[in-house]
Amino acid sequence: MLTPARRRGREILDDPSVDPAVRARSMGDIIRANRWLGGLRAALVEIRDSLATLPSGATLLDVGTGLGDIPHRAAMDAERIGKRLTTIALDGARTLLAAARMRGSEAVCADALALPFRDDSIDVVCCSQLLHHFDTDDAERVLREMNRVARHAVVVSDLRRSWLAMAGFWLVSFPLRFSAVTRHDGSLSVLRGFTSRELEALVMRATGVRPIVHRRLGFRLTARWTPVSQDARLAA
Repeated sequence: MLTPARRRGREILDDPSVDPAVRARSMGDIIRANRWLGGLRAALVEIRDSLATLPSGATLLDVGTGLGDIPHRAAMDAERIGKRLTTIALDGARTLLAAARMRGSEAVCADALALPFRDDSIDVVCCSQLLHHFDTDDAERVLREMNRVARHAVVVSDLRRSWLAMAGFWLVSFPLRFSAVTRHDGSLSVLRGFTSRELEALVMRATGVRPIVHRRLGFRLTARWTPVSQDARLAA
Protein backbone atom coordinates (compact mmCIF):
# COMPACT_ATOMS: atom_id res chain seq x y z
CA MET A 1 0.00 0.00 0.00
CA LEU A 2 2.82 2.41 0.88
CA THR A 3 4.91 1.27 -2.09
CA PRO A 4 3.58 2.55 -5.42
CA ALA A 5 4.33 0.94 -8.75
CA ARG A 6 7.62 2.15 -10.18
CA ARG A 7 7.16 5.15 -12.47
CA ARG A 8 9.01 5.88 -15.68
CA GLY A 9 8.53 9.62 -16.23
CA ARG A 10 11.20 12.11 -17.24
CA GLU A 11 12.96 14.48 -14.89
CA ILE A 12 13.73 18.00 -16.03
CA LEU A 13 17.46 17.54 -15.43
CA ASP A 14 17.47 14.44 -17.63
CA ASP A 15 17.27 16.83 -20.59
CA PRO A 16 20.87 17.67 -21.65
CA SER A 17 19.71 21.05 -23.02
CA VAL A 18 18.70 22.38 -19.57
CA ASP A 19 20.22 25.78 -18.77
CA PRO A 20 23.56 25.12 -16.95
CA ALA A 21 22.62 27.67 -14.27
CA VAL A 22 19.37 25.81 -13.57
CA ARG A 23 21.26 22.52 -13.45
CA ALA A 24 23.89 23.89 -11.07
CA ARG A 25 21.22 25.37 -8.75
CA SER A 26 19.35 22.09 -8.62
CA MET A 27 22.53 20.08 -8.04
CA GLY A 28 23.31 22.37 -5.12
CA ASP A 29 19.87 21.55 -3.73
CA ILE A 30 20.64 17.85 -4.15
CA ILE A 31 23.86 18.21 -2.15
CA ARG A 32 21.87 19.80 0.69
CA ALA A 33 19.19 17.11 0.42
CA ASN A 34 21.87 14.42 0.61
CA ARG A 35 23.40 16.07 3.66
CA TRP A 36 20.14 16.49 5.57
CA LEU A 37 18.04 13.58 4.29
CA GLY A 38 20.47 10.67 4.46
CA GLY A 39 21.87 10.29 0.96
CA LEU A 40 25.44 11.32 1.77
CA ARG A 41 25.61 9.16 4.87
CA ALA A 42 24.23 6.09 3.08
CA ALA A 43 26.85 6.26 0.34
CA LEU A 44 29.76 7.07 2.66
CA VAL A 45 29.04 4.18 5.05
CA GLU A 46 29.40 1.70 2.19
CA ILE A 47 32.45 3.43 0.72
CA ARG A 48 34.21 3.46 4.12
CA ASP A 49 33.59 -0.27 4.57
CA SER A 50 34.84 -0.94 1.04
CA LEU A 51 38.05 1.03 1.59
CA ALA A 52 38.76 -0.31 5.10
CA THR A 53 41.08 -3.11 3.99
CA LEU A 54 42.71 -1.23 1.11
CA PRO A 55 46.12 0.45 1.43
CA SER A 56 46.81 4.15 1.07
CA GLY A 57 46.65 5.24 -2.55
CA ALA A 58 43.46 3.35 -3.40
CA THR A 59 41.23 4.72 -6.15
CA LEU A 60 37.54 5.65 -6.10
CA LEU A 61 35.37 6.37 -9.15
CA ASP A 62 32.06 8.16 -8.58
CA VAL A 63 29.76 7.67 -11.59
CA GLY A 64 27.24 10.48 -12.12
CA THR A 65 29.04 12.61 -9.57
CA GLY A 66 27.12 15.88 -9.99
CA LEU A 67 29.11 18.49 -8.09
CA GLY A 68 31.50 15.92 -6.63
CA ASP A 69 30.45 16.07 -2.97
CA ILE A 70 30.64 12.31 -2.37
CA PRO A 71 34.23 11.71 -3.59
CA HIS A 72 35.29 14.87 -1.77
CA ARG A 73 33.87 13.61 1.53
CA ALA A 74 35.26 10.11 0.93
CA ALA A 75 38.76 11.56 0.48
CA MET A 76 38.37 13.56 3.71
CA ASP A 77 37.32 10.39 5.56
CA ALA A 78 40.37 8.56 4.25
CA GLU A 79 42.66 11.40 5.28
CA ARG A 80 41.35 11.26 8.85
CA ILE A 81 42.64 7.70 9.20
CA GLY A 82 45.96 8.47 7.54
CA LYS A 83 45.18 7.16 4.07
CA ARG A 84 45.39 8.87 0.71
CA LEU A 85 42.48 8.28 -1.64
CA THR A 86 42.63 9.18 -5.33
CA THR A 87 39.15 10.16 -6.47
CA ILE A 88 37.76 10.36 -9.99
CA ALA A 89 34.48 12.22 -10.56
CA LEU A 90 32.62 11.22 -13.72
CA ASP A 91 29.55 12.93 -15.14
CA GLY A 92 27.94 13.43 -18.53
CA ALA A 93 27.36 17.14 -17.85
CA ARG A 94 30.65 18.94 -18.49
CA THR A 95 29.38 22.12 -16.80
CA LEU A 96 29.23 20.32 -13.42
CA LEU A 97 32.74 18.93 -13.44
CA ALA A 98 34.52 22.21 -12.64
CA ALA A 99 33.05 22.01 -9.12
CA ALA A 100 34.20 18.41 -8.72
CA ARG A 101 37.69 19.39 -9.88
CA MET A 102 37.78 22.25 -7.37
CA ARG A 103 36.98 19.73 -4.65
CA GLY A 104 40.13 17.79 -5.53
CA SER A 105 38.92 15.04 -7.83
CA GLU A 106 40.12 14.12 -11.27
CA ALA A 107 37.18 15.01 -13.53
CA VAL A 108 36.05 12.94 -16.50
CA CYS A 109 33.16 13.80 -18.83
CA ALA A 110 31.73 10.50 -20.06
CA ASP A 111 28.64 8.34 -20.35
CA ALA A 112 27.82 5.94 -17.51
CA LEU A 113 26.77 3.40 -20.15
CA ALA A 114 30.32 3.22 -21.54
CA LEU A 115 32.91 3.96 -18.87
CA PRO A 116 36.28 4.96 -20.40
CA PHE A 117 38.39 2.76 -18.11
CA ARG A 118 40.06 -0.63 -18.45
CA ASP A 119 38.68 -3.76 -16.79
CA ASP A 120 39.56 -4.08 -13.08
CA SER A 121 41.29 -0.69 -13.10
CA ILE A 122 39.61 1.14 -10.17
CA ASP A 123 39.54 -0.15 -6.59
CA VAL A 124 36.03 1.04 -5.69
CA VAL A 125 33.35 2.19 -8.15
CA CYS A 126 30.23 3.87 -6.78
CA CYS A 127 27.14 5.74 -7.84
CA SER A 128 24.61 7.61 -5.75
CA GLN A 129 21.06 8.41 -6.87
CA LEU A 130 22.01 7.68 -10.44
CA LEU A 131 20.51 4.30 -11.22
CA HIS A 132 16.85 5.33 -10.97
CA HIS A 133 17.31 7.70 -13.91
CA PHE A 134 17.62 4.73 -16.31
CA ASP A 135 15.09 2.26 -17.63
CA THR A 136 15.71 -1.37 -16.71
CA ASP A 137 17.88 -2.33 -19.68
CA ASP A 138 20.14 0.72 -19.39
CA ALA A 139 20.33 0.36 -15.59
CA GLU A 140 21.69 -3.13 -16.12
CA ARG A 141 24.22 -1.78 -18.62
CA VAL A 142 25.41 0.80 -16.05
CA LEU A 143 25.81 -1.93 -13.43
CA ARG A 144 27.74 -4.15 -15.84
CA GLU A 145 30.07 -1.28 -16.67
CA MET A 146 30.68 -0.51 -12.99
CA ASN A 147 31.28 -4.20 -12.29
CA ARG A 148 33.68 -4.42 -15.24
CA VAL A 149 35.81 -1.49 -14.12
CA ALA A 150 35.87 -2.25 -10.38
CA ARG A 151 38.71 -4.24 -8.84
CA HIS A 152 37.65 -4.48 -5.19
CA ALA A 153 34.05 -3.30 -4.67
CA VAL A 154 31.01 -1.76 -6.31
CA VAL A 155 28.67 0.47 -4.28
CA VAL A 156 25.22 1.63 -5.37
CA SER A 157 23.18 4.03 -3.27
CA ASP A 158 19.69 5.02 -4.35
CA LEU A 159 16.17 5.87 -3.24
CA ARG A 160 13.67 3.50 -1.64
CA ARG A 161 10.32 3.99 -3.31
CA SER A 162 7.45 4.97 -1.02
CA TRP A 163 4.48 7.33 -0.97
CA LEU A 164 5.61 8.41 2.49
CA ALA A 165 9.09 9.26 1.20
CA MET A 166 7.67 11.29 -1.67
CA ALA A 167 5.32 13.23 0.61
CA GLY A 168 8.12 13.86 3.08
CA PHE A 169 10.44 15.18 0.40
CA TRP A 170 7.74 17.49 -0.97
CA LEU A 171 7.07 18.95 2.48
CA VAL A 172 10.70 19.56 3.48
CA SER A 173 11.53 21.05 0.07
CA PHE A 174 9.81 24.29 1.09
CA PRO A 175 11.67 25.10 4.34
CA LEU A 176 14.92 23.99 2.63
CA ARG A 177 14.11 26.41 -0.21
CA PHE A 178 14.62 23.97 -3.03
CA SER A 179 13.93 25.24 -6.52
CA ALA A 180 10.79 24.23 -8.40
CA VAL A 181 12.95 22.02 -10.64
CA THR A 182 14.39 20.21 -7.61
CA ARG A 183 10.93 19.81 -6.09
CA HIS A 184 9.57 18.28 -9.30
CA ASP A 185 12.55 16.06 -10.04
CA GLY A 186 13.04 14.96 -6.44
CA SER A 187 9.43 13.86 -6.06
CA LEU A 188 9.56 11.95 -9.33
CA SER A 189 12.92 10.44 -8.37
CA VAL A 190 11.36 8.82 -5.31
CA LEU A 191 8.69 7.22 -7.51
CA ARG A 192 11.42 5.97 -9.85
CA GLY A 193 13.32 4.41 -6.94
CA PHE A 194 13.52 0.75 -5.93
CA THR A 195 12.52 -1.75 -3.32
CA SER A 196 15.22 -3.89 -1.71
CA ARG A 197 14.22 -6.92 -3.76
CA GLU A 198 14.14 -4.95 -7.00
CA LEU A 199 17.63 -3.58 -6.48
CA GLU A 200 19.01 -6.97 -5.52
CA ALA A 201 17.43 -8.61 -8.57
CA LEU A 202 18.69 -5.85 -10.88
CA VAL A 203 22.29 -6.32 -9.72
CA MET A 204 22.04 -10.11 -10.00
CA ARG A 205 20.72 -9.96 -13.57
CA ALA A 206 23.42 -7.50 -14.59
CA THR A 207 26.44 -9.06 -12.88
CA GLY A 208 25.57 -12.57 -11.70
CA VAL A 209 26.49 -11.53 -8.13
CA ARG A 210 24.11 -11.31 -5.16
CA PRO A 211 24.79 -7.95 -3.49
CA ILE A 212 24.49 -7.06 0.17
CA VAL A 213 21.49 -4.71 0.27
CA HIS A 214 20.70 -2.44 3.22
CA ARG A 215 17.83 -0.14 4.02
CA ARG A 216 19.25 3.14 5.28
CA LEU A 217 17.81 6.15 7.06
CA GLY A 218 15.93 8.64 4.91
CA PHE A 219 14.36 6.01 2.64
CA ARG A 220 17.69 5.09 1.09
CA LEU A 221 18.93 1.77 -0.22
CA THR A 222 22.51 0.62 -0.65
CA ALA A 223 23.89 -2.38 -2.51
CA ARG A 224 27.51 -3.52 -2.34
CA TRP A 225 29.31 -6.45 -3.89
CA THR A 226 32.71 -7.76 -4.89
CA PRO A 227 32.97 -7.65 -8.68
CA VAL A 228 33.28 -10.77 -10.77
CA SER A 229 35.05 -10.50 -14.12
CA GLN A 230 33.30 -11.38 -17.37
CA ASP A 231 35.79 -14.23 -17.92
CA ALA A 232 34.96 -15.71 -14.52
CA ARG A 233 31.24 -15.47 -15.23
CA LEU A 234 31.66 -17.27 -18.56
CA ALA A 235 33.84 -19.95 -16.96
CA ALA A 236 31.18 -20.57 -14.30
